Amino acid sequence: MKDKILVQIALYAALIAALGFIPPVPFVTGIPITAQTLGVMLAGVMLGPWRGAAAMLLFIFVVALGAPLLSGGRGGLGVFVSPTAGFAIGFPFAAFATGYMALWLRRLPTFPAALIASLFGGIVVLYVFGIVGFKLVSGREWWDATTVMAVFIPGDLVKAVITGLVAQAVVRGLPGAVATRPVDAA
Repeated sequence: MKDKILVQIALYAALIAALGFIPPVPFVTGIPITAQTLGVMLAGVMLGPWRGAAAMLLFIFVVALGAPLLSGGRGGLGVFVSPTAGFAIGFPFAAFATGYMALWLRRLPTFPAALIASLFGGIVVLYVFGIVGFKLVSGREWWDATTVMAVFIPGDLVKAVITGLVAQAVVRGLPGAVATRPVDAA
């Protein structure tokens, strides 16, 4: 069982790394629109709070060692002082919050539970870290830093819907494969 857990954690760390290879869409704020937050949402919903957070910690650790796995081929300690530092630091917290919320909502059908959990952890929690990081690095005022981030919300809403659809498909095809769902969920 322990080996299975380690494989799951490594798999989701690899998934978020693979999502980093999807070319980022540059934006005037210096923060690109990336696919990696989808991996954060999926890790929380699919693995649960602790394993999802562990997968993100593993990913961040490998990035800190210098692996260019963040979107746009970025890696090393320098990413933790860039405009996106708050998002990278927030990945484990967002995955944990997503997984915890998904567990809390496990009595709901899979799609709405995964969607709400992703909205909470993958947007609300992650944006708190992203906005704080952006404000600290850029020196902008709180309102300014918050409005800069607002343009990314529509894309993250789409990622939350995708997470819900993926979770629903996995639960239907492999009951018991989603850690935040009861085996009889659909």
